Amino acid sequence: MFGRAVGVRVAVTVLGLLAGVVVGVPAGADPGAARIEDQRVEPDRTIDVGVYSPAMDIVTRVRVLRAADPKAPAPTLYLLNGVGGGSDGNWLDRTDVVEFFKDKQVNVVIPFGGAGSYFADWRTDDPVLGKQRWATFLTKELPPVIDAEFGGTGANAIAGLSMAGTSVFQLALGEPGLYRAIGSYSGCVRTSDPRGQAIVRTVVGSRLGNAANMWGPPTDPAWSANDPYLHAEALRGTDVYISSGTGIPGPYDTVAGAQGDPVQLSMQLLFGAGLEAVTNLCTQQLRDRLQTLGIPATVDLRPNGTHSWGYWEQDMHKSWPVFEAALNRA
Repeated sequence: MFGRAVGVRVAVTVLGLLAGVVVGVPAGADPGAARIEDQRVEPDRTIDVGVYSPAMDIVTRVRVLRAADPKAPAPTLYLLNGVGGGSDGNWLDRTDVVEFFKDKQVNVVIPFGGAGSYFADWRTDDPVLGKQRWATFLTKELPPVIDAEFGGTGANAIAGLSMAGTSVFQLALGEPGLYRAIGSYSGCVRTSDPRGQAIVRTVVGSRLGNAANMWGPPTDPAWSANDPYLHAEALRGTDVYISSGTGIPGPYDTVAGAQGDPVQLSMQLLFGAGLEAVTNLCTQQLRDRLQTLGIPATVDLRPNGTHSWGYWEQDMHKSWPVFEAALNRA
């Protein structure tokens, strides 16, 4: 999730809280509409797609893993990266996502970008992060383009880790009915209480952004309006999967589990442990909230594990049956 220097800054603050083929634009396309600007075919049915977002006026890179039978209709699973937007570790280079989904009839879509944005529509352009309209892009602009180009059935699910583990709930609440299922891996969903606000400001600040440009000052009602914990009742009817470790070192907190990188292992043990302890508390809070409301959810509170990719790969595997059932439900 984090680059090493950035990860240290974020972790220290949060711990304190605990004390090729290229295709051009089709002729006659609406220049103001979301559209595919280019696409490049890569190995293993992976396609690197450039999608123009009118809301942000940029071309965003999206990786699409084609369904096992590309000629047949398929539902779509969106996988969101963490605070770095994929620049410092992502689903493709840190997990077996390509191999895992290669025999499954689902299009897997991995957007890149949105570092520190919470994948939200910000009220004000940020001097550093720029124009952030990720919610509009992900819920209104991207799905029709993906379905039209890759034979989507209109059935969608979305999952994300860490920062994006919050965003998936906000996106689902902001566009009711778009996602049949959501998955949150090591997320902190409560955002408007003092601790939640501090975590959000820290995550955004780790990318030199200002969270006030997203939801205003701490007293602004937008913080509560964008807090999925407070609006969990609206999740009724959506299949929910949430997971977290405890921060206690587990089976992937080894040199092998860190893909042979001893520095990465040090990060997992020194900082990922505390970060995951925080998300564990957040996940327990959300579990209790959903239980109080009588909203079913699949909850996986692992007895160990740090804030790191080995566990998120495991979460992806374990949550797939929930997504598969929802995506193929009549």
